[in-house]
Amino acid sequence: MHILVIGLNYNTASVEIRERFTFTDESKAKAIERLKRTKSVQESVIIGTCNRTEIYAVVDQLHTGRHYIKGFLSEWFEIDLSDFQVCLYIKEDFEAARHLLRVACGLDSMVLGETQILGQVKKSFLQAQHLKSTGTLFNRLFKQAITLAKRAHSETAIGKHAVSVSYAAIELGKKIFGAFRKKTVVILGAGEMGELTAKHLYTNGADKIIVVNRTFERAKAIAEKFNGEALTMDQLSQSLMEADIIISSIGKEGYVVTKQEIEHLSRKRNHRPLFMIDIAVPRNLDPAINELDHVFLYDIDDLVDIVETNLQARAQEAEKIEEMVSRELDAFQSWLNTLGVIPVISALREKSFLIQEEAVRHIENKLPDLTERELKIIRKYSKMIVNQMLHHPVIKMKEMVGDRNRDEVLNLFIKMFALEEEMAKQNYLDVYEASRRQSKMKKVPVYS
Repeated sequence: MHILVIGLNYNTASVEIRERFTFTDESKAKAIERLKRTKSVQESVIIGTCNRTEIYAVVDQLHTGRHYIKGFLSEWFEIDLSDFQVCLYIKEDFEAARHLLRVACGLDSMVLGETQILGQVKKSFLQAQHLKSTGTLFNRLFKQAITLAKRAHSETAIGKHAVSVSYAAIELGKKIFGAFRKKTVVILGAGEMGELTAKHLYTNGADKIIVVNRTFERAKAIAEKFNGEALTMDQLSQSLMEADIIISSIGKEGYVVTKQEIEHLSRKRNHRPLFMIDIAVPRNLDPAINELDHVFLYDIDDLVDIVETNLQARAQEAEKIEEMVSRELDAFQSWLNTLGVIPVISALREKSFLIQEEAVRHIENKLPDLTERELKIIRKYSKMIVNQMLHHPVIKMKEMVGDRNRDEVLNLFIKMFALEEEMAKQNYLDVYEASRRQSKMKKVPVYS
């Protein structure tokens, strides 16, 4: 068996192409059912977000797996393979396993270290598991990826640094006010940036959000999403009187708020502190406002500096997570190696105890006058002999899972104890052969 990932993402395909390869929850379920019937595919999980569409599969052969999964994508989305093949990336075996771990941790995201992808990976895995399209390999690997991602975000500071201008503005506000509870926030402008800022503020517990815009309907539409209040530009002075925080992103030349206006309002506000962030280009807020006492003004350059610093900090944290990924891959390799040993150990134990049970039956036949207590003692001590005889061989087999000549030794062991029949009878041979193929996967180099 082999692990295979075929997909496209924001690095390899434009949004115009990505939007043609999107799955709804319902269509994804149907697609998984189709994949279950696809030749060569043994297990499958589909991860689909706005920035990526990826098919994860366990396949019996790499070349047939690649062929049929690419064919599946072409048929499902009704797009000729030649129109999108250049956008595809293909990762195999441990490179595929590493890719999943990095995706779950946010190391492959457009925003380095973002946490939303973890929820999407978990949801995709649980859906596939519910549809019974996962098995031994993916049940282990995906759970390992999800657990690792949780650890990565709790044990490192990768998610604690703002890397978008709007979010940096919120983080800056926290430094000054501590929290947004019992604070009134005025957002000037109802464009995309204004809406994103309102969303961050609402998530961070802002008590009251006022959206001021030239078009009242647009202001109202955004305000309603976040239990806020909408005002027109004619009501700007009224909103400034209430504000603790002002964030401006209006697409308009010339200053919307001047130093003189804030100076006048400041007296009426009894010089209550006012935090102002101008994320518009050209600027909406008069830079001279920063000269006033009790007023804190920041522009987009201040925020960009914060974002750049935070990106560097995230990159440093990402290096720690890359090392965690490599350790998890080593653990996955060790687990794969044990898959080949377990069927042999199980077959040896099965055969040994069958021999022990047969010997006890012969004793019963030869000595029919034995009491139940005497038979119980015979069973107990005969099992003890078997367990003691198996103890050291089993330990040695477990110790050699990482040896280069593991397969040769195991094959010799199977022949010496004539375990072929027992392994076939218990369906251990299929597991053993599959694990041998998995153990030959090309291992990716340790991150450095």
